[in-house]
Amino acid sequence: MLREKAEIMDANAMSRAITRVSFEIIEKNKGLQDVCIIGILSRGASLAGRIAKRISELEGMRVPVGYLDITPYRDDLRRSPEEDRSQIAFDVTGKRVVLVDDVIYTGRSVRAAIDGLMDRGRPQKIQLAVMVDRGHRELPIRPDFVGKNLPTSAEEKVKVYVQERDGADRVVILYEEGAPC
Repeated sequence: MLREKAEIMDANAMSRAITRVSFEIIEKNKGLQDVCIIGILSRGASLAGRIAKRISELEGMRVPVGYLDITPYRDDLRRSPEEDRSQIAFDVTGKRVVLVDDVIYTGRSVRAAIDGLMDRGRPQKIQLAVMVDRGHRELPIRPDFVGKNLPTSAEEKVKVYVQERDGADRVVILYEEGAPC
């Protein structure tokens, strides 16, 4: 059974991280021309919506936002393509896509997301924004925008809770009961 070891970010810290990442996206892209935001279902989608909203508040301009179901592209799970829950109502071809996820760990979810994006068109550029980078990559993938860098042991788990799905905004480290902390 998983137990909470420590709270790393509360709602205020997450909000500040979203604001900082939003500013960084605007700055790195020198504005918002051809920028779109796509969140990886499920918590990445919630974070993507918040980033898009914050960018709109900062710049007075709406950025297209969509949601990507990576399940059909994962190498450890398979679901038929008819069950794809993605919602991307715009063409990604030629766009600067900011892919959003809650936690980056091995990089395999991001690899699956890139495969999913490439099936929908050919973006000009793909950038990655994450709430937490916990290290331990298995693939050569690095986020462009990070809410918090959080070195962890391989035995620990990092969980991002979002209001829309979990009833609260927070980031915690979990551990398996009985495992050394």
